[in-house]
Amino acid sequence: MMKFKFMYLIGLAVAAMPLLQSCSSDDDPLQNSYTAVVTVVPMSDNGFELNLTNTEKLIPSNLKTSPFKNKEVRALVNFRYDDETEKSTSRNVTINWIDSIRTKIPVVSAGENNDEKFGNDPIEIVKDWVTIAEDGYLTLRIRTKWGTPSAKHEVNLVSNVNPENPYEFELRHNANGDTYGELGDALIAFNLNGLPKPEESPIKIKINWTSFSGSKSTEFDLTLRGDKSDANYTGINYSNRVQ
Repeated sequence: MMKFKFMYLIGLAVAAMPLLQSCSSDDDPLQNSYTAVVTVVPMSDNGFELNLTNTEKLIPSNLKTSPFKNKEVRALVNFRYDDETEKSTSRNVTINWIDSIRTKIPVVSAGENNDEKFGNDPIEIVKDWVTIAEDGYLTLRIRTKWGTPSAKHEVNLVSNVNPENPYEFELRHNANGDTYGELGDALIAFNLNGLPKPEESPIKIKINWTSFSGSKSTEFDLTLRGDKSDANYTGINYSNRVQ
């Protein structure tokens, strides 16, 4: 059976990324390296920082400008600390590799026209360490069927689905007719920092979606940053078949 590039990439990256890697050679750049999901935040001086958690930042020492220019995006990064003994919430790191995750903002519900506008094809949210809510972002490892290599799958997080709860969403998938083939995974992230920021934190985000076995829902605890950065980034995608 055909195995497409995006399946190979996510299999290679996710299956082979322990949080701490060890190698025998002192010259190996991956020795004592870590792989994490981060937010790439551009700075006014053309530099950038990486938000590792809600409170921890990474400062790249070997890259002066962001590979994603002035766009704030979620990304997978492999790095090593320049000083393993340092204890700080802002630490210098050397980046071994970095790859962006398709990053979007929620779309507004079209009501009864949601199926027509955003699709309702089955999709799964995979319970995995890369499925995480932090730094005002919801990052998801998703799974669905992929057939035609040229087909684009549209994945959206639909807001305003519950007038009594602004933190409830629907994850919508439009396969554009590409509903047969092998199961494969991809990553996608949504910037939720534009949501109302309550006095108490974190907030509880509820996600509803149509899976291959019927309707499902889950909840995430999320701390918002409160800013409204433009997160519609379509440059280097972790899976070039997710829109």
